[in-house]
Amino acid sequence: MSLFLVEAELNTSDRAGSSAAIEAIAAAYAASGGSLVEAQVPASHAHAFVILEGDACAGVVLDAADLPGVTEISEAVAVRIVGATVEEVRSRGTAAGYLVEWDIPEEITMDKYLSAKEKKTPLYDDLDDVAFLRTYVREDTQKCLCFYDADTEAAVRNARDVVSTPISRLHELDGAAVTAS
Repeated sequence: MSLFLVEAELNTSDRAGSSAAIEAIAAAYAASGGSLVEAQVPASHAHAFVILEGDACAGVVLDAADLPGVTEISEAVAVRIVGATVEEVRSRGTAAGYLVEWDIPEEITMDKYLSAKEKKTPLYDDLDDVAFLRTYVREDTQKCLCFYDADTEAAVRNARDVVSTPISRLHELDGAAVTAS
């Protein structure tokens, strides 16, 4: 099964509103055979990062007007998970404190990205105040989403410095991720 990332701009400022929006997105993709793997929301509740599984998700375009609390929604984009498996995410849960978005430079191919990730990931083991959890990298290598468990934003920034990888955007997460039940 393939994995997909859908991003949505939300018109809400609380957990109940963002959860309702995510449930509507998941239900719309379920109608085409897709299933929710996880969804993460920054503390502002203004955005949702939704990971879906299912080959039928490709090409599905949702209308934000049909989704409560959603003002804009992206097309489903194929992603690959690194550092964990879908089964591990589903069994261990999706708790993460921070999400780093990195807009990958055009010259970095998937092979280059994966090679660098394999070499740099062990460097996280030397850090006591942050744990790398998983990454979803777009198959077109335009960007990746990296999830961390850390007490502070400074710890995440330090971890990114240790692995010599920049941050395009850093989000403190709400802490109440939505997963498939």
